[in-house]
Amino acid sequence: MYAVIKTGGKQQKVKPGDVIEVERIVHEGDVVSFPPLLVVDEDGETHYGKEIEKAVVTAEPLGEKKGDKVKVFTYRPKTGYQRRGGHRQTYTLLEIKEISLGAVKKAAARKTAGAESEVAEEAPAEGVSE
Repeated sequence: MYAVIKTGGKQQKVKPGDVIEVERIVHEGDVVSFPPLLVVDEDGETHYGKEIEKAVVTAEPLGEKKGDKVKVFTYRPKTGYQRRGGHRQTYTLLEIKEISLGAVKKAAARKTAGAESEVAEEAPAEGVSE
């Protein structure tokens, strides 16, 4: 099972056991939960939209890490103006613990059961004439 979550303005595909880097700071021992944008379960079914309102992806922080340095160089031509700078983003490492669908499986089971009964009602029995 995997899910697509949105964090820090980016979308990430995660599954239980993955370690991801997020830009927000979370303290050790907290439990972080994300509402997923899309969930694909073991059966290969894709759940999205209103269907996954109760689905939750939970994660646990492992620590912090600094990202690669981004070099910034600004200059103005013909004036001698130039500035150098840099930036290192701080990331929090999160381990994905669980992806729970909530009531999604029950709703999907009801939809498929309802569709099968409608098909059975609509199709006339063979060999029977009216």
